[in-house]
Amino acid sequence: MQFDDDLTACAAIVERADPLRFRATMAAPVKARRVLFPLYAFNIEVARAPWVTQEAMIAEMRLQWWRDVCEEIGQGGPVRRHEVATPLASVLTADQARCLDTLVGARRWDIYRDAFEDAAHFDAYIDQTAGSLMWVAASGLGAADETVVRDAGYGAGVAAWFHAIPQLVEQGRVPLLDGTDAGVAGLAHKALGRLQNARSQRGKVSAAARPALFSIGASAAVLEAAIREPSRVGDGSLPALDDFPLSWRALSGRW
Repeated sequence: MQFDDDLTACAAIVERADPLRFRATMAAPVKARRVLFPLYAFNIEVARAPWVTQEAMIAEMRLQWWRDVCEEIGQGGPVRRHEVATPLASVLTADQARCLDTLVGARRWDIYRDAFEDAAHFDAYIDQTAGSLMWVAASGLGAADETVVRDAGYGAGVAAWFHAIPQLVEQGRVPLLDGTDAGVAGLAHKALGRLQNARSQRGKVSAAARPALFSIGASAAVLEAAIREPSRVGDGSLPALDDFPLSWRALSGRW
């Protein structure tokens, strides 16, 4: 009963803060939702931790709280009672908990106003946030090739990042290494290539794991728009990420 109450709370968090993943999860089998809702609620709590305060120390403490949760789950001992942490602990393996710890660690970039050091730093950020989330989701549901899932996560992560850029710039952040039209188009082309590579190897992701990739949404359309008209990234006029036939994907299992 407690798990069901927590699961309902997690679903409500995702519905309010991440409508795309909420829709994607509701299109998944009920068994998969019991994995995805706690995981996506965790992602929301971690992602917003750096933004709820102007005090860097407090933001660091909030992220450390979630790192401590991941450590407790990874060690297999008692896990603190929390509407997200408790159901999360029941669906993660130790390796998955350690993977999510790297996700939390990557979110420290969000606290400060420093630019990314180089392309490797940016790629690691996208992979450790979007890629790790998608990998833990997929591996929690069924058999999947990690490289394929992380390629898909990178493509979807960059598309979501492009959507966030106007707000990030408004808040004084430096979200891109190269914000010129050529730089934006180049990044979009790279991300689209990885997404297309993942889709060409769909067979390496089992049917059970595929709902974890439904949240890719309209990422390809977003990246293609950024290649054609890079200025749409800065002016916030990219296609919506949730503008895609989810019912067809749920029936066909294609992402």
